Amino acid sequence: MRAAILHETGQDVLEVRDDVETVTVGPGTVRVRMRAAGLCHSDLSAMSGVLPQPAPFVPGHEGAGEVTEVGEGVTGLAPGDRVVLCWMPPCGRCGFCTRGETHLCTASLKRLAEPTFRFGGGTAAYGFYSTGSFAEEAVVAADAVLKVPADLPFELAALVGCGVTTGFGAVVNTARVEPGATVAVLGAGGVGAAAVQAALVSGAARVTVVDPVASRREQALALGATDALAPEELRAAAKGLALGGYDCVVEAVGRSETVRAAYDAARRGGTVVVVGAGARDDRVSFSLGELFFNEKRVLPSLYGGGDVARTAARVVELWRAGRLDLAALVTRRVPLAEVNAAVAGMRRGEGLRTVVTFD
Repeated sequence: MRAAILHETGQDVLEVRDDVETVTVGPGTVRVRMRAAGLCHSDLSAMSGVLPQPAPFVPGHEGAGEVTEVGEGVTGLAPGDRVVLCWMPPCGRCGFCTRGETHLCTASLKRLAEPTFRFGGGTAAYGFYSTGSFAEEAVVAADAVLKVPADLPFELAALVGCGVTTGFGAVVNTARVEPGATVAVLGAGGVGAAAVQAALVSGAARVTVVDPVASRREQALALGATDALAPEELRAAAKGLALGGYDCVVEAVGRSETVRAAYDAARRGGTVVVVGAGARDDRVSFSLGELFFNEKRVLPSLYGGGDVARTAARVVELWRAGRLDLAALVTRRVPLAEVNAAVAGMRRGEGLRTVVTFD
């Protein structure tokens, strides 16, 4: 089958090969025929080494497809089921899961050391975070898929597996934005665009998008944002608000300078939600004095900051109700053979989400 392989961490180009195989389906696993895969900035972070991932590996973790085979002991899934990949599924048994903090479960990270692909006559390869959606098929743990309704198109379902759930959950689960709030979103890619829509669904009175790319700002306005600013315009806009800053600022970039900008743009007593997956050595500093005096809450949000399955289900229901526009987030579609052009475009900040489609 065809799949895209990154041979070494730090390489910029993927190799699309026709001689890739999956491991066999065993107890507790399922085979998914991939139909669509979203390109997320986390894929680039894994390729560069910002996110830890053994190589060689098949990137992609936003994926949607159909179950074609189930292993021994798998319940609740059958061939023909439409599913999306879940790149950090909860085990349901650990201390975090029993506390209801299923998004903090790290049990699935143990699978990172288990190759799930082979190529070139036997060379082992991993799937990004034990998924690997840039392949025509993937064999994953049964708990790493979420069933979705048949009326949800594959290219939209793929985004629910990460970007939309992450951005939506950051606003609804982590920030808990209230009606009438002022919200700023730093970064207008796929995650930021989902955060914009979540803020509007939550009843925010003002939603300001900040991004250096003019086309992304225009797309955010089309989604309902009330304002769209270049980064250098943020400080003045925040100071001009009644309380000297926004009630909530969502940082969807993953860099120390944008986290600091988000903090500065929040009002005293406001909330800063850090969504972007940054590097482990990229540090941001705050003085103890400003933390104490300003009482701004700095809240990281991992995978939507709540139960992933529940958040994804809410996204689907709001899409059905016409409250979330998932189709507007897909700004480009490419076949797997053109995945490197899509990667280059994302590095340039083009579009919101590119979806890789499979015949």
